[in-house]
Amino acid sequence: MNFQIREAITANMTGSSPDDIRGVVDDAIKRGEEHLLPGLGVFFEKLWNQADENEKQTMLNSLSQVFTKKTTQ
Repeated sequence: MNFQIREAITANMTGSSPDDIRGVVDDAIKRGEEHLLPGLGVFFEKLWNQADENEKQTMLNSLSQVFTKKTTQ
């Protein structure tokens, strides 16, 4: 099976509204299933690739803060 997750996610999400995307992200996180993580990774990859250096630094700072905090998740 020659399944390209990037292409599938892009095709499925093209033309989606912010509410549609929020629903997909919230559902994937709520379900907590490991096989959904690559799809969320595609979302991040798309965001990262279109971000300028300031936006990338903001994302990196936010991620760093998340991973330095002790959480129960």
